[in-house]
Amino acid sequence: MTETTRHTVRLTSLSPGAGCACKLPQSSLEQLMNGFDPVLSQAGADLLVGLPEGDDAAVLRLNDSQALILTTDFFTPIVDDPYDWGRIAAANALSDVYAMGGRPLVALNLAAWPGDGLPIGMLSQVMHGAAAVAASAGCAVVGGHTIADPVPKYGMAVLGVADPARLLTIDRAKAGDLLVLTKPIGTGVMVTALKHDAADPGAVAEAVASMTSLNAAAGEAALETGARAATDVTGFGLLGHLRRLLKASGAAAEVDADRVPLLPDVRELAAKGFVSGGTRANMDFLADWVRIDPSVDDELSVLLHDAQTSGGLLIAAPAPADDLLEHLRRRKVPAVAIGRVVDGPAGRITVRAGT
Repeated sequence: MTETTRHTVRLTSLSPGAGCACKLPQSSLEQLMNGFDPVLSQAGADLLVGLPEGDDAAVLRLNDSQALILTTDFFTPIVDDPYDWGRIAAANALSDVYAMGGRPLVALNLAAWPGDGLPIGMLSQVMHGAAAVAASAGCAVVGGHTIADPVPKYGMAVLGVADPARLLTIDRAKAGDLLVLTKPIGTGVMVTALKHDAADPGAVAEAVASMTSLNAAAGEAALETGARAATDVTGFGLLGHLRRLLKASGAAAEVDADRVPLLPDVRELAAKGFVSGGTRANMDFLADWVRIDPSVDDELSVLLHDAQTSGGLLIAAPAPADDLLEHLRRRKVPAVAIGRVVDGPAGRITVRAGT
């Protein structure tokens, strides 16, 4: 990619959304899934996680010691640099495998590209960025599929492997578990500001570094320390993904708002109104599920709903969780305990101001 291309084509200007904020709203997705016949997704007793579970990926048992994990993810441009977009998209797609306690093996490119509107060399840069991240994960990129589309999109379909007896799923959280988050939040606000040319380049660089960081170490640490429930935090925001985990587990949660780690500048950007449509949809959908202490400021409340891309893992760890946090620190994962699972109505979340 030439410097001329880099500065004359702003990829984020070509998209109505950015990254995982372009997901269908949770309300639409749940309506869609409620009308889908589960019989169509049956594959016998060896389908350990499928459509009815609504987890991060599907899991198919091959034998007593091996299971396949299958997932896919793609989205519109989240940054202007095509190589970084590819890196972020790959880390985001691979994250679903780590969220299930697995290891990625192979991936396929998925791309939609304006045939006459963008140089094909930019798509090459996207795919090279994705391949670099996949290679760092020990995952081979073996082909893919492309279509012509006026709005560029890129992602991956990923196949991984796991021990069927040691999976991380969203339905195993228990009252008393501590909630551990492995990355700061705020990518949605940051990339919305970037689309409007209002984000500090240094802060954007830190967000990109977070989004391109793999969740491999977090998944390994969760398994090693006995955790059994986890999810990754993406387009439905921290509270949206927590609500899905709690609903599947039949539990409620308390979140300490002040303990939730934030990316640099995002509180100020939220105050200036750089809030994506995906985040606003999350806030509308969760209004009946979440009670936020009035002393939590508006900016932090928005960020708790912020539509993330390639966020961290949210792990429900048996208390006191010191072992998990120590494992994560040794792996240089910036993890924080942000709350706890409690008895209560399934999916209900209380956000407290203090610790």
